[in-house]
Amino acid sequence: MAKIYSASTTAPVNIATLKYWGKRDTKLNLPTNSSISVTLSQDDLRTHTTASASESFTRDILWLNGTEESVTGARTTACLAELRALRKKLEDSNSSLPPLSSYKLHIVSENNFPTAAGLASSAAGFAALIRAIADLYELPQSEEELSRIARQGSGSACRSLYGGYVAWEMGNKEDGSDSRAVQIATEAQWPDMRAAILVVSAKKKETSSTTGMQTTAKTSPLFKYRVEVVVPERFKQMSKAIEKKDFEVFADLTMADSNQFHAVCLDSSPPVFYMNDVSRNVISLVEKLNSLAGRIVAAYTFDAGPNAVLYYLERDESVVLGLLKAALPDLEGWQKKPAVIASVPEGISSEMYDSLKEGVSRIILTGVGPSPQKTGESLVGDDGLPKFSNKSEA
Repeated sequence: MAKIYSASTTAPVNIATLKYWGKRDTKLNLPTNSSISVTLSQDDLRTHTTASASESFTRDILWLNGTEESVTGARTTACLAELRALRKKLEDSNSSLPPLSSYKLHIVSENNFPTAAGLASSAAGFAALIRAIADLYELPQSEEELSRIARQGSGSACRSLYGGYVAWEMGNKEDGSDSRAVQIATEAQWPDMRAAILVVSAKKKETSSTTGMQTTAKTSPLFKYRVEVVVPERFKQMSKAIEKKDFEVFADLTMADSNQFHAVCLDSSPPVFYMNDVSRNVISLVEKLNSLAGRIVAAYTFDAGPNAVLYYLERDESVVLGLLKAALPDLEGWQKKPAVIASVPEGISSEMYDSLKEGVSRIILTGVGPSPQKTGESLVGDDGLPKFSNKSEA
C-alpha cells in the first residue's frame, strides 16, 4: 500500500469585538473594513483537523463531523490550489521531497461546538484546514502569509491563525496581498480576559453571513458611514485599549460596535435579523448589571446569530457568573466552574432574566487562548479513511 503522509492540528474560534461586515471583492474575500477579535481557548472551542496525502488517493475528500462535504467550492479549491503551489515550489527546489503537491488529499475535521450556529465554525474550520495542510506540506510561510490564504476560504478564518488579540487589516491592493491578519497582543500579554457564551440557538441560521453581507452592502444607507467613518476610528481606539489592557474602553467599544453592526443589518432591505428576544434580554441584563456596578464589568457582543458572548475580567468573575448562575442554574457548562455561587445584585429582579431560562440551551465558559496547535492525535486511519466517523467510499 502506498505511504500515507499526514499532519494534525487544532484551531481556535475567534469572536470579533470590532465586526467585519461587507466585502469589496467577493471572490478574494476582501473586506470593506478592518476588524479585531479575541481568540478563545481551544480547551473549550476548537476544530481538530487531520490532512493526509497519498499516491493511492483518487480524489480530494473532506469529512466534517462524520459527513462527507464538498471540496469543489470556489473558496476551498482556491485555498488548496495556493497551498499546492507553495508545496510545488519546495519540490522543484529539492528533488528528494515526495511530490505531495500532486497527491490527492483526505481531510477529516471535527468541531466540539455546533456548526453554522453563529459560533464562528467556518473561521476555526478553515484555519485548521490551512494550518494542517501547511504542516503536511512543511511550508515555511509565516502565520501572516498563511492568513491571506485562509481569508479566501472564510474571511474571519485569517484571525484564527493567531492567538490572543488579532486584527484583520483590510488592505488596499486589488489582489488582496495586503489583506491579512496581524497580532495586536498575545494571550500572555492580557491573560485575564474571560468569555461566557450563551448558546441561544444551535440551529442553522436562516440568513447566511454571506447573504446578509451582500444585502447590507447593497441596500443600507448607514453602511457607508459605518465603514468609512466609524470603524476606522474604533479600530485605532480598540487596538490602543488592548495594548493598554483598558477593559472599560475595550468593553464600551465592543458593545457599541455590536449594536451598530446589528443596526445596519436592520437598516438593510429586506431587513436582516440575527438577534432574537432572548438576545435583546441579555443586552438589557448586562446594561443593568453595569449600571448597578457603577462601571463596566461585562461587555456583550453578538455575531451573525443570536448567541451572546460576554467578555469580562477574571476579577469580576463572581459578579458576572454569579448573576448568570442565578438566571441559568441548570445549564450544561457549569461543571467547569463548580465553585460559582448564584448571586443577584440588588436592583435586578428575577423577571429581568426569567426569559433566559427558556431560550438559552448551554453556557460555554472560556477565555483568551493561543494560535493553532500541532497534535499527534490523527483523525485518519491507516487506510486513509476517518477513524471516528462513518467511512464513505473513497
